[in-house]
Amino acid sequence: MNLRRATPDDALALAAVHVAAWQAAYRGIVPDSYLETFTIQSRSERFRQFLAGDSAETYAAERDGEIVGFLTIGSCRDSDLNPANTGEIWGIYLVPKHWREGIGRYLCEQGERMLASYGYSTVALWVLAANSRARGFYEAMGFKIDGACKDVQLGVTLKAVRYRISLSTI
Repeated sequence: MNLRRATPDDALALAAVHVAAWQAAYRGIVPDSYLETFTIQSRSERFRQFLAGDSAETYAAERDGEIVGFLTIGSCRDSDLNPANTGEIWGIYLVPKHWREGIGRYLCEQGERMLASYGYSTVALWVLAANSRARGFYEAMGFKIDGACKDVQLGVTLKAVRYRISLSTI
């Protein structure tokens, strides 16, 4: 597994991973009508713009020269947490055929390691409350629900729950 910083040139490959992951993970949670608007073309342009900015870091996970997943990390965006000591895993996405191969675990551990190296003592992340697969994954990684929740608009209003982990325990 090769993990490297993504560049705007990776936008199309990252968009393909993102769309495939969303189509598989959120089917039955997010309305099909919304998932149909989630296209490689639209995501590719958004990734290109995002990767040209400096608000977060995205890392491409490559296996045999193919991008099979990605990790995005940055400072915590939540106003109720201190961004000086709380980092955030903004997202971990994998091509569904590579689920349950240890890649997600690897990306999560690398994200925690990088955030710790930046001086963060805690990592937060958000998960749709109905996404039991992702919730089980993060709980297995040691993350705990901290009680915060928010509504997100994905064709309908859905509840997201926040998880945190202390980096001193990893």
